[in-house]
Amino acid sequence: MTASPSCRIALGFDFGRARIGIAVGEAVTGSARPLRTLPTRQHRPDWETIGRLIAEWQPDMLVIGVPRHADDSANAMTEAALRFSRQLHGRFHLPVATIDERLSSWEAEQRYFETAPAGRHRDPDPVLDAQAAAVILESWFNQQRSLNPCATPSS
Repeated sequence: MTASPSCRIALGFDFGRARIGIAVGEAVTGSARPLRTLPTRQHRPDWETIGRLIAEWQPDMLVIGVPRHADDSANAMTEAALRFSRQLHGRFHLPVATIDERLSSWEAEQRYFETAPAGRHRDPDPVLDAQAAAVILESWFNQQRSLNPCATPSS
């Protein structure tokens, strides 16, 4: 496998039935930041907005967190997240990777409360979804550290 010279940007997704958190990250630094949280429409992704974000950020890779139980078995959301990853690939023709998202919401909550101004009373849930997407993306970068995350097969 050889590295793609254009590999720089990835979008991360924290898929949920009510909301989808989205983050953008840079492969070189392995860092990510929350972009936004999209509400779903009748449990369906907002494909138009996702398409606009992909057009805006021009990612080389999409990374989706897939929830599992602590024993690594599938749960009710596992197949839905995997279906979402297949749909992303089918619609946008970009490489898609999945990663176990266990503890991403907990980590996002820790980051939120460490950085939120004291006394903030706003509902953190939408913020946490995008922050969880950043955690998912950074976890994937860390997992791929010894490899190039956007490697492509040699011709």
